[in-house]
Amino acid sequence: METNELHRGRLIDHVQLVVRDLAASQAFYGAVFDVLKVPMGGSGDGYFWADELFVSTADSEAAQGELTGRHHLAFQAQDRAMVEAFHQAALAKGGKDNGAPGEREYHPGYYAAFVLDPDGNNIEAVHHGEAKRSAPSVKVTF
Repeated sequence: METNELHRGRLIDHVQLVVRDLAASQAFYGAVFDVLKVPMGGSGDGYFWADELFVSTADSEAAQGELTGRHHLAFQAQDRAMVEAFHQAALAKGGKDNGAPGEREYHPGYYAAFVLDPDGNNIEAVHHGEAKRSAPSVKVTF
């Protein structure tokens, strides 16, 4: 299938990797992102990030909930109601609760819900609160 048009900025909000050796991962991703010209966003106790990739240790506050192995994938939601609907639908289809819908302390207005999918991956839907976007997505054509 040939793709002639892509939209970016609508589905994936962020990805989190839980790693065994944070220093080794920070050195690895630092080198990779330096080559790709992606600036490191910062770091804290047990985690670092660049753009929308978050890397943490298993005992970091950034890796909340049940330890799953673990891949973490967050989808963007348009509003709080969509976060709640995501949580209900996921539980109805075999997901396991890993954090009921509610505000989180990541930043003001961060409203999210977490579920474990059938393979134990931590899946999130997040609404970042009221904000203005310059565009609903970035359109890339070939």
